[in-house]
Amino acid sequence: MTQKQPTPESRALDPEVWVDRHGDYLYRFALARIKDPSVAEDLVQETFLAALGALKNFESRSAVRTWLTAILKHKIVDYFRKNSKEQTREDIEAIGESIDSLFDNTGQWKIKPGKWDVNPMKIYEQKEFLEILYKCLAKLPERLAKAFIMREMEGLNTEEICKALTASATNSWVMLYRARMSLRGCLEKNWFNSEAQGN
Repeated sequence: MTQKQPTPESRALDPEVWVDRHGDYLYRFALARIKDPSVAEDLVQETFLAALGALKNFESRSAVRTWLTAILKHKIVDYFRKNSKEQTREDIEAIGESIDSLFDNTGQWKIKPGKWDVNPMKIYEQKEFLEILYKCLAKLPERLAKAFIMREMEGLNTEEICKALTASATNSWVMLYRARMSLRGCLEKNWFNSEAQGN
């Protein structure tokens, strides 16, 4: 009886080929954002371990590399969050107090938000911007950062975000709005203002 040959799809899901196929790409991705080779290596290893643990939940709706990169993005944000000396409970509370005034008791906006004008993907390859972006993301409460990454960087829809965060549609919109408002302030302070001063 002849043994069934693995298909390209099943081979792509084989963790044994991940390092050869995706290791260099993921390392370059991490290094462009972290700028520390040893940390970049560690994050890629953590990504492979996390993917191995989550493999049974992978539904093949995206390519394996896309899935691994999404995991790595979360690892990078977690790294900045753990290593950010600037993130304090007071900062988070101040963000909440200043933004809470924009919502009524039912969670609806008092002021309808404008569109998010800054599209990080347009300047995705600018290393300096990405470093600032990830540091700003690390200052956000974890759920806000995850909501932003899933929507703006992974392109997930509202239903997928709600499922991942176990949140209602209204709550997911509120989280996204808060994340965008906070990121806008952080980026204006740490990126756009410094660009203007440099010109």
